[in-house]
Amino acid sequence: MIIISVNPGEPIERALKRYKRKVRNVKQLQNIRETQYFTKKSIQKRNQLNKAIYKQGLKVKEDI
Repeated sequence: MIIISVNPGEPIERALKRYKRKVRNVKQLQNIRETQYFTKKSIQKRNQLNKAIYKQGLKVKEDI
């Protein structure tokens, strides 16, 4: 549970911005989406491997 304390005299927009940033940093929404459907361990490993290959390819392109 994310708790945001609003200081007196602070605009609500700033508090909302802090809340959104905390949600994004904690990856709360991403975890909810991942656990919405069951995925087999083998598919999780395959996706993780594909993601690592993609990231490595980006680094290689960046070095060139």
